[in-house]
Amino acid sequence: MQGPRPVVLSGPSGAGKSTLLKKLLKNYENIFGFSVSHTTRQPRPGEVNGKDYHFVTREEMQKEIDAGEFIEHAEFSGNMYGTSKGAVQAVQAQNQICVLDIDIQGVKNIKRTDLNPIYISVQPPSIDILEKRLRDRKTETEESLQKRLTAARVDLELSKEPGLFDLVIINDDLEEAYSELKEVLLEEIKKTQESRKS
Repeated sequence: MQGPRPVVLSGPSGAGKSTLLKKLLKNYENIFGFSVSHTTRQPRPGEVNGKDYHFVTREEMQKEIDAGEFIEHAEFSGNMYGTSKGAVQAVQAQNQICVLDIDIQGVKNIKRTDLNPIYISVQPPSIDILEKRLRDRKTETEESLQKRLTAARVDLELSKEPGLFDLVIINDDLEEAYSELKEVLLEEIKKTQESRKS
């Protein structure tokens, strides 16, 4: 795949990935591009097809997976999620660093591809803090909250595997977490800025 090296951002729901990403995209607005994931779940209020997700049917998605069009895919809470090759190439074609927000299963799948991204894990200081953050969102039923917490425990356990991530950020202070994230990406950011000048 041609273009800047992508970035894989992983970590449990509620660890603060989206908040960190928003900050990054605001400060370097044209440098980063978001690969738009596919999902079979229903759109939440305000979500736009093609911008937040590609909302597709299970049949459509399975067909593309079988055709080898996906870098990674996973099933979560009865819905399929995945990243297509096309979604990443669309970002790289704009000479942008493609950001992939992916769960731990997906990270392991990507290790088997030729994507060669920078792997970063964003983690909460503790499961208790994570639970509080998820409850404060008020978007979860008790059942889906418990599922997310169980998934988070597994995620945090699996992410201890040596060499899986280039950087693990414990997000208890947003500014500190952000500066760690920025630092590891600085080299790619500079390259991307340089290649635009030429």
